[in-house]
Amino acid sequence: MTIEMPLWTPSEDFKNAQPLSRFMTWLSEREGTTFPDVDALHVWSVENRDKFWSAIWDFCGVEGEKGEHALIDDGRMLEARFFPDARLNFAQNLLRQSGETDALIFRGEDKVSYRWSWDELKGRVSRLQQAFAAMGIGEGDRVAAMMPNLPETIACMLAATSLGAIWSSCSPDFGPQGVLDRFGQIEPKLFITCDGYWYNGKLQDVSAKVRDVAAELKVPVLVVPYAGDAAALAGSIPNARTLEQFVEGFEVRPLEFRQLPFSHPLYILFSSGTTGVPKCIVHSAGGTLLQHLKEHVLHCGIQPGDRLFYFTTCGWMMWNWLASGLAAGATLCLFDGSPFAPNGSVLFDYAAEEKFAVFGTSAKYIDAVRKSGLEPLKSHDLSALRLITSTGSPLSPEGFTFVYEGIKRDVHLASISGGTDIVSCFVLGNPLKPVWRGEIQGPGLGLAMDVWNDDGQSVRGEKGELVCTKAFPSMPVMFWNDPDGKKYRAAYFERFDNVWCHGDFAEWTSHGGLVIHGRSDATLNPGGVRIGTAEIYNQVEQMPEVLEALCIGQDWDDDVRVILFVRLANGYTLDDNLVAAIKNRIRTRCTPRHVPARIIAVTDIPRTKSGKIVELAVREVVHGRPVKNKEALANPEALDLFADLDVLKS
Repeated sequence: MTIEMPLWTPSEDFKNAQPLSRFMTWLSEREGTTFPDVDALHVWSVENRDKFWSAIWDFCGVEGEKGEHALIDDGRMLEARFFPDARLNFAQNLLRQSGETDALIFRGEDKVSYRWSWDELKGRVSRLQQAFAAMGIGEGDRVAAMMPNLPETIACMLAATSLGAIWSSCSPDFGPQGVLDRFGQIEPKLFITCDGYWYNGKLQDVSAKVRDVAAELKVPVLVVPYAGDAAALAGSIPNARTLEQFVEGFEVRPLEFRQLPFSHPLYILFSSGTTGVPKCIVHSAGGTLLQHLKEHVLHCGIQPGDRLFYFTTCGWMMWNWLASGLAAGATLCLFDGSPFAPNGSVLFDYAAEEKFAVFGTSAKYIDAVRKSGLEPLKSHDLSALRLITSTGSPLSPEGFTFVYEGIKRDVHLASISGGTDIVSCFVLGNPLKPVWRGEIQGPGLGLAMDVWNDDGQSVRGEKGELVCTKAFPSMPVMFWNDPDGKKYRAAYFERFDNVWCHGDFAEWTSHGGLVIHGRSDATLNPGGVRIGTAEIYNQVEQMPEVLEALCIGQDWDDDVRVILFVRLANGYTLDDNLVAAIKNRIRTRCTPRHVPARIIAVTDIPRTKSGKIVELAVREVVHGRPVKNKEALANPEALDLFADLDVLKS
């Protein structure tokens, strides 16, 4: 009999060095209670959310007036209000550091690199703040940016939010309609763009796209130089200026920060929009700040001076999460472009040279590194690396194993899950607990997470809906253009009364961790049995013949049958032997019900700009229904591969 062992267990020295350990000691003295372990802390944090979130404010040193109440009207989730008397400014809390040490480090593939100190960052924010104020930008105005992951993007966000404006961003690889589907809904007062960007070693021209978007938005345009000709682009657009022209005449002076309510809108993020126009999700300054501080400081163990990296674009909520690392005193390591340009070692080169403490990425990236044959454990000095985080899709058990066998043996690996809806995580890592293969370590502190069956009952040992049963600070303030809250309620509260239903198909483990089996709206139901697509991907994508897969349920003969699409590695074809091998692996490692009725080879799989495969869009195409918003996809042409397939007609 094989005895299961954790992949990693924190040493006593590691645990003692964690801010979470210090927090538990500090909180015990403050509240006059004891916490025998971190699970006991979680129980207390949920039962005493007013005290817990007030403690986060104090322990993390939030600048602002906290007010008398931490939580009121808690009976109904949508009516609950955190810190209703508080006044603060988000940007002020991200700019508490000063001096000549690094605040931002940037690399654009192997084409561009530079760094800003804290003083330089604050100086640039100061000039932008004055320029924004001079054009009348203030509380509640929207500032929209189609930008790469540059230091200038961070500076523009901080300048806007220092004045109480609402920031919204996307990446420059969006098509013009995709940009307008987002920014057209929120009517920004300023549109910020780059003059081009690098991807996979090639210069990507955005000038025609920018002109098209600017013509529709009809607002002033700020062009940030990066990889093109900013002056020429600005000169071709009415009411456009380059960054240099925009801040001309403004000298660096002390920053001013508008003190605003805790619930004041900070960000507008967008749903993927693959089934219609994207929903505009509005997040609060206070809720975002507190939730991110909790995650960065307690769950990730970030301390001042740590190098924090996340591979992300400005169209993914992980960019917003990364930016908040400044509030914990971290140095942000920014990267823009392909993670495989000029080669697959580029991010590990960056990590070794800049001594990342935290390396954040996607499950797909980890799997791609594994399949490429790279072994950073042997080729790179990652001695400074303390934490690897993975999100975007469930990290497979084999992905967990590869991190420890191929990247670093003594590292805290945290699979995390949450999303745009909460601009943070519901379930994530914990530096005081062991890491078990294939499992997320547990729920976030202060979050009443559970798994419910269709009858609204908490379940252990079976799969169900991931829910949150009590209010939390980073719930959206509202959806934009949803005055009666109907879209908001439909998105999260239609399934269970007064309970947030997140749309993830999940399962508790025997260790108190969780496994995410995929999105519940993409769950397969052959014969009425619910199957998570991630369960199938975890098996198929470990086969060397398969690069990636996508699975849907096809309506068939008054039931649902499982259809599996596979993109094969070079040199392989989907012959009868490979089909049999795939089916046998799924049957023996999952269940016979998981075995697909059809397996079909395709040359590409459609995905969103943030890299998530779009099962729902493929399901619509297979059933002959239109996909309402192809602009949300990075490769919309891939959908054509799934239309009118003869093999799906029998």
